[in-house]
Amino acid sequence: MASFFPAAMENLIDGFASLPGIGRKSAQRLAFHVLSLPQEEADRFANAVLEAKKSVHTCPVCQNLTDGELCPVCASDSRDKTTICVVSEPRDVLSIERSREYHGVYHVLHGALSPMNRVGPDDLRERLERVAQGGVEEVILATNPDTEGDATAMYLSRLLKPFGIRITRLGFGVPVGSNLEYADDATMLKALEGRR
Repeated sequence: MASFFPAAMENLIDGFASLPGIGRKSAQRLAFHVLSLPQEEADRFANAVLEAKKSVHTCPVCQNLTDGELCPVCASDSRDKTTICVVSEPRDVLSIERSREYHGVYHVLHGALSPMNRVGPDDLRERLERVAQGGVEEVILATNPDTEGDATAMYLSRLLKPFGIRITRLGFGVPVGSNLEYADDATMLKALEGRR
């Protein structure tokens, strides 16, 4: 099939289409938008991508993303270092921080057990050395409430059990502000299991 766009435009569309959640039509819209930007804004956008790629790395303590020696949570003296919240991805840290109720530290797995994505137990085991160093009283397993997240939480719970620390899982269930009649069976089951 012949292309209606110049090669550089096709490359830009392909680049956007390779991003998660972006289909071909959305990639075309983004490419047209970028091409319509004034040169200064396009340069700023391109430089932001290059700068982030160059300067952002994982924190050596918790594996969250940072552009410094340590991430802001690990560098803070006011955080409770005896409680570690284990999350699958860096974006999960933002979700928990928005609550403004958690004052411990984090550990980011950068994935969950997923044979389809070639993430196995060995990939997670090496990331838990931090607990073995001592000083940790509680680990909160904050993985997603899906098959991969549940499998990851169960696996980590078994790995952590010998350390004799408190292991908890986030409560799941009916969202605040919703109506019980619209909750599906799985949500109601989780809500009942996680009741306080």
